Amino acid sequence: MDIMESIWQRAKADPKKVAFPEATEEKILLAARECADKGICKPVLVSAVKDIEEAAAQYGISLEGIELAEAFDEGKTLALAEEYSAKYPLNSVKTMKRKAKDPMYTALMLQALGKVDVTFAGLTHSTGDVIMAGQMVVGLQEGISTISSVGIFNIPGYEGSEGALLGFGDSAVCTNPDAEQLASIAISACDTVRSLVGWEPRCALLSYSTCGSGEGPLVDKVVEAVKTANQLRPDLAIDGEFQLDSAINPKVAAKKVKRESRVAGKANIIIWPDLNVGNVGVKLVQQFAHADAYGPMLQGFAKIVCDCSRGAPVSEIVGNVAMSCVRAQGGEVR
Repeated sequence: MDIMESIWQRAKADPKKVAFPEATEEKILLAARECADKGICKPVLVSAVKDIEEAAAQYGISLEGIELAEAFDEGKTLALAEEYSAKYPLNSVKTMKRKAKDPMYTALMLQALGKVDVTFAGLTHSTGDVIMAGQMVVGLQEGISTISSVGIFNIPGYEGSEGALLGFGDSAVCTNPDAEQLASIAISACDTVRSLVGWEPRCALLSYSTCGSGEGPLVDKVVEAVKTANQLRPDLAIDGEFQLDSAINPKVAAKKVKRESRVAGKANIIIWPDLNVGNVGVKLVQQFAHADAYGPMLQGFAKIVCDCSRGAPVSEIVGNVAMSCVRAQGGEVR
């Protein structure tokens, strides 16, 4: 069974409620219909109900069995803002009522209050918009200082500690993370990958140096990030600094890493030192190894908030929804 087949089955076993605030978009309506038909999730379309119904009729998409949540009724919006602000007093009723002019904020308030499990956006909102709204409304995980992303490679011919699969992050959000942010990325990646595929994480922070073979501020940042991550989450196997081959190849690790390590040579998650390396690394693996890359998935929020590419096809949206639902099955992220 491949990774996505396993995720489909797990999502169907415990369908979660997913709020779609871009509910009048054809791709979202098609994805919600497919998710409902396949039992992947319980879609909740959040917008003006009249507009949703008109869009669905225009595109010939049935709304049977799909929940519609009115986002532009003044009385309902006020009641939701009051309920939200009572639980999260840092955001006032006035502020949230104003923000709710965008249905994404309504969806996120529903999520923060436990009325839905996942918020899915990105088709008409930028990644930055999704991150800003998510940080404001649902907040960050405890102990996490930055939002980041994680994905999983399926690399033909690769024989690693998890077969052809390898987790990676961050290749989409943090341009040049400092040591604290890099530690947060590693911690979030461990939690996300474990919730998604059930691995016991072995996370390597990458560098051009292995255990002091190189010097400079770029190496120092990674070394400090490893120390910080281990202080914050001693329960996780996070180690470095490692060059890529030392992280994933046992024979190379045996030669280069002259100390005890739970990670060296058998990492199942690698953390890029910055977005330059992450972006190039992902594209190298995709182009030369013909790998599939599942994700990237946003991580670091207190609840599961999913962003998709504005050019994403329906099949990719449905896949991302399924992965988000599996992540949400464990309840709130620790």
